[in-house]
Amino acid sequence: MAITAQMVKELREKTGAGMMDCKKALTETNGDMEKAIDWLREKGMAKAAKKADRIAAEGTTLIEVDGNAAVILEVNSETDFVAKNEGFKTLVKELADHLLKHKPATVEEALQQKMDNGATVEEHINAAIAKIGEKITLRRFAVVEKGDNAAFGAYLHMGGRIAVLTVLEGTTNSDIAKDVAMHIAAINPKYVSRDEVSADEIAREREVLKQQALNEGKPENIVEKMVEGRLGKFFEDICLLEQSFVKNPDVKVRQFVESNGATVKSFIRYEVGEGIEKRQDNFAEEVMSQVRK
Repeated sequence: MAITAQMVKELREKTGAGMMDCKKALTETNGDMEKAIDWLREKGMAKAAKKADRIAAEGTTLIEVDGNAAVILEVNSETDFVAKNEGFKTLVKELADHLLKHKPATVEEALQQKMDNGATVEEHINAAIAKIGEKITLRRFAVVEKGDNAAFGAYLHMGGRIAVLTVLEGTTNSDIAKDVAMHIAAINPKYVSRDEVSADEIAREREVLKQQALNEGKPENIVEKMVEGRLGKFFEDICLLEQSFVKNPDVKVRQFVESNGATVKSFIRYEVGEGIEKRQDNFAEEVMSQVRK
C-alpha cells in the first residue's frame, strides 16, 4: 500500500524514530502501524529515539591517518563512563574507518551511507545505543588531505578529550607537525595567522581597546599608540604563529616551524562537548520531587 506523510508522522510521534527510518519501517511492514513499531524496536531504533532528548556532552575524539588522508571526529555519549567502554571505543574506530574510506561531506550524508555490514551509519550507531543504553551521536568530523611534501600532526590529549590535527607543508616530519598539534591542544588558538582574522573582528577589538584606554583616562594623543600595542597582544592570543612555543617559550611558533623548513597550512582542534550545554541535575531536588508524588 502507499505510505503517506501522515502515516510517517504518526509513527514518528509514537516512536520518536527518524523520518526515513519510519518510512522504511512502514514500507517493510506494508503500512501496518503496530508491526512498524515492532520493526523499529527490533532494529533498536525506537529505543534509541527515546533517548533523543538526553544531552550527550561526554564522549571522545579520534584521529585516523592513512597516507595522504586523515580524519578527525568527535562522538558523544551521555556519561564519561560509557566513553571508556570498549564497545563505545570500537564504534568510534569503526566510524573513523568508514569516514576515511568514503569521505562524506557532512554528518547528514555520513549517516545515510552504508557500512561494510550493510547497515547505514545511523543504523549502526542505533544498534550500539540499544546495546550500550545511552544516547550516542556522531557530532562532527573533518576529512583532511595533504600533498606528498607535507606532514600530518596528530595528537590526542587526555585519552581523547582534546584532538588536534595539523598539516605542515615543506616537511614530511610528522614529529614536528605533532609538536605544533600539542601546542594547539594546550593554548587553543583560533587562527593560523593574523591574515585569517576578519576585518570586522579586528575593528571590533580595536574599538574595545580604544574605549578601555579612554576609560583609563589616557590622553587621546597616545590612545592610538596604546591600541596598536594592545592589538599586538590580541593577535598573539588568537593566532598560532605569533604565540610563544610551549616546548620552548623563547621562540615563537612561526620561528620553530620555519627553522624546520615548514609552514603551517591548517589545523583542526576538537574538545569533547565544547559548545554543548550540559544539563546540571539537582539530585536532592529530584529525590524530593519523587517524595512529593
